[in-house]
Amino acid sequence: MDGLSGLIAFVRTADLGSFVAAGRVLGLSASAVGKSVTKLEHQLGVRLFQRSTRSIRLTEEGRLFHERCRRILDELDDARAALARAMEAPRGRLRLSAPIVSYHLLLPVLPDFVARYPEIELDLDFNDRIVDLIEEGVDVAIRSGDLPDSRLMARALRPFQLLLCASPEYLARHGVPDCPRDLDRHLAIRFRFPNSGKLQDWPLTLPPGEPELRTRTIITCNNMEALRGATVRGLGIGCMPDFLAHEPLARGELRALLVDHIDGPAQFHLLWPSNRHLSPKVRVMVDFLGERLFASQCEALPCEEHVVAG
Repeated sequence: MDGLSGLIAFVRTADLGSFVAAGRVLGLSASAVGKSVTKLEHQLGVRLFQRSTRSIRLTEEGRLFHERCRRILDELDDARAALARAMEAPRGRLRLSAPIVSYHLLLPVLPDFVARYPEIELDLDFNDRIVDLIEEGVDVAIRSGDLPDSRLMARALRPFQLLLCASPEYLARHGVPDCPRDLDRHLAIRFRFPNSGKLQDWPLTLPPGEPELRTRTIITCNNMEALRGATVRGLGIGCMPDFLAHEPLARGELRALLVDHIDGPAQFHLLWPSNRHLSPKVRVMVDFLGERLFASQCEALPCEEHVVAG
């Protein structure tokens, strides 16, 4: 910054023709401006001004140096102005990675985001694979489950509930379970996590010492949409998020089961690389999704940002 201060003092003095006038513009004393210019001359090893008791004028070397410095400072002013405009109106391409099922949450709110930030180009990747945000150049991701990457920042979204559901036709054939143990004689449609290959655990609270459920898995799939479709068609009992089950429940195509025995809510998180300086486009996306996702389904809860523990 000392070098830049010397350049600014030199250019302003050359522009205005005196240390006094330059000091008035820069908010410094004439003596301070003169000392900055003298220090710059010593650093460069060349005299920039010819001084007399009444005036100063540029040397030939000073004139050439002034032309170059003037252009540099103009570029710096342009860069600052461009940054200020970017802060006022975020722009550019923004990559968002999210689970396939989350498009039910995103698509209803994205028109408002596009209207509010028309200069941001959204690149949406709906994929159940766990992407590496750093390696794949993803700006923001939505994830559930464990958050092991310490290179990321995280903000918890409002919780959602996992539900066990079945169609009325299926329940007419197999009966309605009154307690978790009744599930032993039922057919299960299970979700397999694409990244780990593990089966999703059903969110049931079993009494201590109870053996594992002995449902018979009839279908396993790695896509929640397919799981919902199979459940609606009466093939078995499926576990899905409440926002995915909402419409078929409202239409009577599904019934929620054992609601008094379901564990507490699950959680999505927003993740983004923990860069020291957060870009305007990422900041507005994080704030917008933190405000809008699940807003119609539950009361607003405080959202805290934290670095993901490694």
